[in-house]
Amino acid sequence: MNSKRKIIVDFSKLTPEILQLFMEEYPESYTPKNVITFKNAKNETVKAVEVITEDTVYLVKVSTKLDEAIENYLDLEDSDDDVSDDTFVDADSLKDVIEDEDDLDA
Repeated sequence: MNSKRKIIVDFSKLTPEILQLFMEEYPESYTPKNVITFKNAKNETVKAVEVITEDTVYLVKVSTKLDEAIENYLDLEDSDDDVSDDTFVDADSLKDVIEDEDDLDA
């Protein structure tokens, strides 16, 4: 039996490697059909999108912060004259956008 670990994780807590996989899987953001809904151990309803690696399924919690971070990053990418349509999303740059938003929330 090939059972993968499942880990529920907040978008802001993703490692750069998993963040990069997230952006590869959802380059223009995710759609409602990508969202799964389930109950966690505390019987709370959680909405998430999957990022799958060889041995783990990461369930990245969906939130308005996630949506805003992706939108802000894509806006930055669109405003950069040197960025072509096939440019690979840089996970560190997206992480910077998220951290900047966290500073604003404080």
